[in-house]
Amino acid sequence: MSTEARASGPAPGALLLCRTDPASLAPVAPLLRERMVLTQAGPEWSALVPEGKPWSHGGEPVDRVLTGWATALAVGAPWPVLALWWDADRAGCTLAAGFRRPVTYVWLANGTPAGEDEAMRTLGARLGLDPVLDMQALERLTAADAGTDARARLRGLLAVLTRAGLTLPPGLTPGEPATRLREAALVRPDAEKIAWPGCRDALRTALDAVGTTRLGPWLPWAGTPKARALALAQVAAGLPLTTWGLRHRSGGWIVAGALLLAHGALGLVYDLGRPRD
Repeated sequence: MSTEARASGPAPGALLLCRTDPASLAPVAPLLRERMVLTQAGPEWSALVPEGKPWSHGGEPVDRVLTGWATALAVGAPWPVLALWWDADRAGCTLAAGFRRPVTYVWLANGTPAGEDEAMRTLGARLGLDPVLDMQALERLTAADAGTDARARLRGLLAVLTRAGLTLPPGLTPGEPATRLREAALVRPDAEKIAWPGCRDALRTALDAVGTTRLGPWLPWAGTPKARALALAQVAAGLPLTTWGLRHRSGGWIVAGALLLAHGALGLVYDLGRPRD
């Protein structure tokens, strides 16, 4: 693509949509080490609006960053995370859910589908969408349509998700630059600024909060078979993710891998030091 065409396209931007309430997400989001705004996006949804430094200042592709962040937020959690991202050349969505491999679908800037149809079907299934009506709507997003650009494709995806309870606040529109999205999120009465407070404070806040949520039986100090299994799985998954992130200089994947390694190691150390019956 020419420099002129690239300059005229939309600035990179992204949204993280998590199928959980802001109170459950707020303790975990700071671990991404990115300044964000958290707001409600429906009865069972939250939206995270990142500041965007990794792609605006670091030069890292927005889709790679968002895939790593979504993976980090979803691993070991009971909620799925849908990342929407766009730049001058493409737009797409990535769904992360638990330890399963993230699924991604991409459109070129002019709306041409550039992903696998199976990825969109998997996305719908993992989000629990209607297997008939919703899947038909998702499949239309994978068909050629000369009058629909990538931004309109993302709006079409969001329209399908409204039937699953997602309601994006005004101004959080795909295709807008990160600065404008952040401004729109900040005017919300429930907006909460997310920032990295430092390792010790972030970990203490996260542990205090998630101990009272559905994650309780999976936490390192729970001493349950679920906790041990999760710790082993996190270490096994975190090492290759961190290695891949370092090799490709991907901040998003480094964060995802480091979080998995740290949490898994904590669980194993606690389990080994816990008195046995």
